[in-house]
Amino acid sequence: MRQQFFRTAWICLIAVSAAGLSVPALAQAPAAQQAAPPRAQPAGTAQPLSLDEAVRLALENNLSVRVERINPQLQDLSIEQAKAVWTPNLTSTIRDGRTASPVTSFLSGASGTLDRDSFSANVGANQLLPWGANYAVLWDATRGKSNSVYDSPNPSIGSNLSFNFTQPLVRNREIDSARQQLKVTKMNREISDVSLRQTILATIRNVKYAYWNLKATAAALTVAQQSLDLAKESLRNNRSRVEIGTMAPIDIVEAEAEVARRDEAAIVAESSVRRAEDGLRTLVLDPKSATFWAAKFELTDQPTFAPKAVDVDAAVTAALEKRTDLRSARKSLEVTESNIGFQRNQILPDVNAQVAYGLTGSGGTQLTFGSGGFPPPVIGQIKEGFGTVLSRLFSNDYHNWSLTVNVSYPIGTSTAEATLARTKLQLTQSRVQVQNLELQVATSVRDVARQVETNQKRVVSTQATERLMARRLEAEQKKYAAGMSTTFLVFQAQRDLADARYSALAALLDYNKSLVDLEIVQEAPTSGGSSLSLGSSGGQ
Repeated sequence: MRQQFFRTAWICLIAVSAAGLSVPALAQAPAAQQAAPPRAQPAGTAQPLSLDEAVRLALENNLSVRVERINPQLQDLSIEQAKAVWTPNLTSTIRDGRTASPVTSFLSGASGTLDRDSFSANVGANQLLPWGANYAVLWDATRGKSNSVYDSPNPSIGSNLSFNFTQPLVRNREIDSARQQLKVTKMNREISDVSLRQTILATIRNVKYAYWNLKATAAALTVAQQSLDLAKESLRNNRSRVEIGTMAPIDIVEAEAEVARRDEAAIVAESSVRRAEDGLRTLVLDPKSATFWAAKFELTDQPTFAPKAVDVDAAVTAALEKRTDLRSARKSLEVTESNIGFQRNQILPDVNAQVAYGLTGSGGTQLTFGSGGFPPPVIGQIKEGFGTVLSRLFSNDYHNWSLTVNVSYPIGTSTAEATLARTKLQLTQSRVQVQNLELQVATSVRDVARQVETNQKRVVSTQATERLMARRLEAEQKKYAAGMSTTFLVFQAQRDLADARYSALAALLDYNKSLVDLEIVQEAPTSGGSSLSLGSSGGQ
């Protein structure tokens, strides 16, 4: 059906350009009928649209591009999230409590129930440092009170200040999980840029394809409608000739069949135009626009034929350097190599040096006991406030420090060693995959370059065929006028010329599309893409 549409759509142009038709009166068809507007075009002003403008609109409005543009932003946030592991962490705890326990010994210093009140508060900070070390600082203050006569000071207050610093000496010194995560995240950020570029290039290619497809289907629709009008006029003239006896009735049947074929072609052409409009519309317009589905386009660019010499070797070299799929694969290879470096570090002995330093201060109400009796009587007290505690805390009277070296190493095959061996195999596999991809890239570039050269030759060949078919139609028309041919043969010559013109149009469109592919294939992979089929009818 589609081939039949494309076959018959050009007949109008042939009939208009040829000198004389199968039915002489047809050449004098009313101009209003020959220039009838396409029935598929609704009322409204079409939007002029050049190819460059279509690409610009697509880069602004296309949903796939807008979605892909978010990925680099997400990766930026992932980088900030990976860096957050080195953010200092502040901690604080406040606790207040009371315990009541039965007296089980006269040494408890209380009768009936031993009551203890306690209050504590602390504040501290800890941080993992970018070179793998970590520290923790903690300051606390406590207060305790009980009803035991033996507790002194009572109430008691105290304060402690501690500092701990740990530095890996072997494993995790050069690289650790946090630094590795940041490194991988930055590589993924670069990959997201490459993916965005690939999406943009694919969108540009799709827009140019859709533009030329709409251009071709719109032209084919106009031709199909004009061809239908001419076929109807031919049918009317044939009926008039039958009425006056100058034509056989069988010729009416043939003309009616031709009208039916061309009407079907116009119906299919109308559907093709709407489908092509939707394809271009969804690529270049904002779906939120109120006129999204009603927008019409007036395409201002025309497909041209400018022969071009293709430097295949230069194109392959450029593709091997700039292709987005190759760049992504190589970045993934770098990620794997980075993982191997990290995993090699993880099989080293775990040796950590730890330095700890602490200060302590205490005070409260110090009781003075007398002699005689049990429990001894309280004969006085000395009250020391929190200021005294802090003074003692920062004096040299109560302090402690330690230096510790911790060593840990598994006996036998560790998980890290097994993981390293597995990642090495994956790296070998990935390198082979990159080599295979490079071969595929070179092959695809050479294939696209061949298509450019082939389509150039097709354009020249099909244009020559079109000229020869036009001369053949002219000769058949002259024979018909001399009574040496039939309506059937004239129609057949028209169809052959239409097929030749379809082939020429298809070759020209394919040439322009292959130029688009040659430009894109050096930076991004090209999918199959939809190609407008302008085949011959193959029927009589």
